[in-house]
Amino acid sequence: VMDLNNFGNAVLFTFHIIFCILKACLGLLLPSRRKDLRGEVVLITGGGRGIGRHLGKEFAKHGAKKLILWGRTERCLMETCEEISLTTGAECHYFLCDVANREEVYKQAKVVREKVGDVTILVNNAAVVHGKSLMASDDDALMKTQHINTLGQFWTTKAFLPRMLELCHGHVVCINSILSLSSIPGAIDYCTSKASSLAFMESLTLGLLDCPGVGCTTVLPFHTNTDMFQGMRVRFPQLFPPLNPELVAQRTVDAVRTNTPFIYLPWTMHALVILKSFLPQAALEEIQRFSGCYTCMDTFKGRT
Repeated sequence: VMDLNNFGNAVLFTFHIIFCILKACLGLLLPSRRKDLRGEVVLITGGGRGIGRHLGKEFAKHGAKKLILWGRTERCLMETCEEISLTTGAECHYFLCDVANREEVYKQAKVVREKVGDVTILVNNAAVVHGKSLMASDDDALMKTQHINTLGQFWTTKAFLPRMLELCHGHVVCINSILSLSSIPGAIDYCTSKASSLAFMESLTLGLLDCPGVGCTTVLPFHTNTDMFQGMRVRFPQLFPPLNPELVAQRTVDAVRTNTPFIYLPWTMHALVILKSFLPQAALEEIQRFSGCYTCMDTFKGRT
């Protein structure tokens, strides 16, 4: 009887997996309904430069009511804020805030609520990378990467998610990296922090499934052409060119509008996930050497 039950459960599980795959494929074929962003209040960490700057412009272009930029460099924040206001007419504010500092995050979140209003879309974009091996890395630099890239998301999400849940309306976005799934030598701090960040977002996304009106999106882009990754080289760059930050911003905003939980940029990065699931590490390393992998330079370092 036990064997029959186990067999029945195995068959049921198999059919359920097949159903989920067919449902997902059907979803790819059918056009997705896109929500209107007018009336949304969007806060972007690391909003003064790189992908964060383009995210602000893209959300404003799609009618976001208010934009809020957080960062650590006032000049960049001010320039981006002025550009968004002049080119789109959107209301834009900026605040100096280091997301690694928990008390500062909570303090500035209170200021935002009082001066601007309730944040309905939180974009965790701020990140740093030092681009060194473990033994060559300074201890404080290693800690800094983890505090900004991973723990910073804990503090910002805790600061703004409760009000989203009260309103039954909101969205949490994480700009992650494909390196969270396929680490490279020479950027051990960044890869580790992004893997932790991905685990955080996966857990958060599952935890919000039963919360109506509140969603999550995690973006996992390939090497993006920003100042943060100056000094990075890609083997076979003609086959695997770096992503344009404008494209990353466009796809991110579209994913928010369609309530898409996870997106890989470019779409060929799905193959990497499949390979890591089915092939031994040694085989995967050979495929990466052939198809394209990161080659670290000693000067590789940056931040957003």
